[in-house]
Amino acid sequence: MSTALIFYLFAGLTVASGAMVVSARNPVHSVLWLILCFFNTAGLFLLLGAEFLAMVLVIVYVGAVAVLFLFVVMMLDVNRAELRAGFLHYLPLGGLVGAVLLGELVAVAFAWSPSESSEALTRAPLPDPLKVTNTQALGHLLYTDYVFLFQTAGLILLVAMIGAILLTHRRRSGVRRQSIADQVERTPRSVELRKVQSGRGL
Repeated sequence: MSTALIFYLFAGLTVASGAMVVSARNPVHSVLWLILCFFNTAGLFLLLGAEFLAMVLVIVYVGAVAVLFLFVVMMLDVNRAELRAGFLHYLPLGGLVGAVLLGELVAVAFAWSPSESSEALTRAPLPDPLKVTNTQALGHLLYTDYVFLFQTAGLILLVAMIGAILLTHRRRSGVRRQSIADQVERTPRSVELRKVQSGRGL
């Protein structure tokens, strides 16, 4: 009974925090709600006995990805008026692409049928859970059956990281950027030492 209550508590908080991620007007608040969603999802993994996935979710997603989102959102200084105008400008094209993707998903869902190999795998005997740990079973699945999907996810994360770097390094008016070449070319003669009295500025 207590396990069911804890499950419904974590599940309800996960759904509510996920809804707040989408509906929050402040992007910083959205990232904070996303961190709460990750923590509740980790609790659900613990209830399922997948403690390795729970720890990976907390360490990787909360400790790295969510914090990265938070820093990127705070450094971008997004202009909401320009963002809304750009959204309305690209809305027809985005709607068309979304409709095409939705049609493809529906076509794949209706055309899909289980293969003979998948039916054979469902009839295969399961390994003894006492002899195989969660980490070993997860690693076996990731690096054998789902190796291409795993590599694809890595490429997507790489593209997202490059996009975040490009967004933070874009040129903006009124913002000074560091020029490493100018700093290296400076000579000792360009530096002037001044004696400043205690308690006074320049």
